[in-house]
Amino acid sequence: MGRALEVPLYQLFYDGEEPPKLPNLLKRKTSGDVVWGSSGKQAMYLHKLTKCLSKAEDADRKLLLSLAQKMVSDRKRHVQKAA
Repeated sequence: MGRALEVPLYQLFYDGEEPPKLPNLLKRKTSGDVVWGSSGKQAMYLHKLTKCLSKAEDADRKLLLSLAQKMVSDRKRHVQKAA
């Protein structure tokens, strides 16, 4: 709409001569900052893990997945008992 009227977009929503001053907002983390393994040591570990898993046979990957699922379920039970 601003392009069709050949006016800056802020003029459609703001009544004044100058663009409004932007508030000093706190820096928020992006989804890239939040994702585990996206940078640093975690990214190196994840890269090594995926490289090793790609070389493993299907039966070995299934065994590792089963073990990881058991560890998670045991941990959930432990946390529930503590609460």
